[in-house]
Amino acid sequence: MAPVVDARNVYSEIGPSHLSPAVRGDLQRIYVPNLRSNDVSVIDPATMKVVDRFKVGTSPQHVIPSWDLRTLWVANNAERRNTGSLTPIDPRTGKPGASVPVDDPYNMYFTPDGKSAIVVAEARHRLDFRDPHTMAMQYAIDVPQCGGINHAEFSIDGRYALFTCEFDGSLAKIDMVSHKVAGYLKLSMPATRVREGADPRIPGADEVCSSRKGMPQDVRISPDGKRYYVADMEADGVHVVDGDNLKQIGFIPAGLGTHGLYPSRDGKLLYIANRGTHRIHGKRHGAGSVAVLDFASGKIVARWTVPGGGSPDMGNVSVDGKWLWLSGRFDDVAYRFDTQSGAVTQVKVGGEPHGLTVWPQPGRYSLGHTGNLR
Repeated sequence: MAPVVDARNVYSEIGPSHLSPAVRGDLQRIYVPNLRSNDVSVIDPATMKVVDRFKVGTSPQHVIPSWDLRTLWVANNAERRNTGSLTPIDPRTGKPGASVPVDDPYNMYFTPDGKSAIVVAEARHRLDFRDPHTMAMQYAIDVPQCGGINHAEFSIDGRYALFTCEFDGSLAKIDMVSHKVAGYLKLSMPATRVREGADPRIPGADEVCSSRKGMPQDVRISPDGKRYYVADMEADGVHVVDGDNLKQIGFIPAGLGTHGLYPSRDGKLLYIANRGTHRIHGKRHGAGSVAVLDFASGKIVARWTVPGGGSPDMGNVSVDGKWLWLSGRFDDVAYRFDTQSGAVTQVKVGGEPHGLTVWPQPGRYSLGHTGNLR
């Protein structure tokens, strides 16, 4: 992999001034995959309007920037059917190309050296390593004890990755050098969490956490590479994990249904999207929110809510760092949060939006998901 520029800040190359020449000329757009309507809504952030909408494969989950930043891939996993596919989008035109048949692509990442795409075959308990351009199969790693394998983060040196196991309440550590499972970590639950349907801002919203296992979602590394933050939708916060030793070392409450994690452009803050429910299929106008974590102190320094309720899910940050874009999973909208004030604007999109991406983004290369750039 390309060497880390600043060992104190793995996010040093995603600042506003670090746009790669590879993205010069790309359209400024927000690409929103709509799980239920099987299409992608394209938002022009300058006008805050949907300027295009096109059909893709069945059950699009995430829009994923390629390692070389030249293609945006829509992961259509077809939800346990055998018709999964990846639809390429040309970021210069914003138009889709012909879909490529791929088995169960719930999510996708790229090895830090750019030699392989890693298709996360969630239903198969498997990671499929494929050619990053043609998607031809190279090899696979079975992860049998990782039910609901879906999101990942790579170590600062690229030698291993941690994948979340949504339905087993655990993490799987993958050795990227020897291409094998290096171990599993069962995540412990907190003593209390937010009561389903309660407004976390109101006293008495907490309840005793009787759930025996969590539902881990997104995962991100600390700027110095020493800790991993793991969003847990069942635990209502982020687990703090020592990845080198595969050991849980802390927990930070964040909000009801903690789900997506996105670093600020300066690498000082972590934006935490809370979906507003412990349930996989929630109701409209829920108790969704965004919590802002200060990496240095490990404290929540701000909380933003959606007026009238909502369901912030997944997305990313604008190039200049002024806006946090998130899908409104159960409200069929995309949210744009002001990262200074927390004020939110909504844009109507398709049915059940999921892993939207903001494009372009700064960075040398993409590790996948909705834009994990370095």
